[in-house]
Amino acid sequence: MLGFLIAAAAGFLTPQLEGPVAGPIAKALEGYFPIAAHERRVIAFMVALLAAAILAAAFDSGSVFGIIIGAILGYFGKRIFDVLKKAIDGKRDAS
Repeated sequence: MLGFLIAAAAGFLTPQLEGPVAGPIAKALEGYFPIAAHERRVIAFMVALLAAAILAAAFDSGSVFGIIIGAILGYFGKRIFDVLKKAIDGKRDAS
C-alpha cells in the first residue's frame, strides 16, 4: 500500500518536475537526438516513476502493478476528480 501511495504522489508531482528535472535531462539528450517540447512531460513522468520504484523497493512495499496504478491515478487524479465531481453535481441538479 505504501508503494501505491508513493507512486500516486510521484504521478501527481510530475508537472512540477517537468522544468527542474526533465529540462536538464532533455538538454543533455538533445546533443544526441531531438527532443520535442511535449516529450519533457514524459521524461518527468519516467524520472518520477523511477524514484517511486526505488523508494518502494527501499521500503519493501508495493507490487509493480500497484506502483503503476498509483502513478497513473496520481498523474490523472485531478482530472478524474473533476469528472466525478461534475457527474455528482449533474445528478444533484437532475433530482
